[in-house]
Amino acid sequence: MVVAVALLDDERRVLAARRREPPAYAGMWEFPGGKVEPGEDELAALVRECREELDVEIEIGPPLGEVGLASPGWILRVWFGRVTGRSPRLLDHDELRWLAAGELDDVRWMPADGPLVEKLRDALTGPDPIRWPHRPGRSGA
Repeated sequence: MVVAVALLDDERRVLAARRREPPAYAGMWEFPGGKVEPGEDELAALVRECREELDVEIEIGPPLGEVGLASPGWILRVWFGRVTGRSPRLLDHDELRWLAAGELDDVRWMPADGPLVEKLRDALTGPDPIRWPHRPGRSGA
């Protein structure tokens, strides 16, 4: 299982991260995330990966979707999320960009992320707001 997050800012832009490696994927863009370790909860893995890759804490929102990966039996699950606290930093990637819905085609996405980018575009431009889970002390969006 691989987990990732479509991090949104207050302007409804999504954070895209450009890969440095492996060579076959260097220069391609992705949603931040990574592999779930044996015995690890998916959402806990997502929080850990964002700490490791971006040095940020996140709030996890509703699911965006999932796709099968090229490796048989592997699945990519993506959630919406928001950064809490400091801004993302470059640790594992060589560039970060906040992309508006109209800019999603400006970067070359990883093959697995492509179908989810279309779902993301629909969510960002559609009439229905993205419904965040209710958290005590938060007004929600």
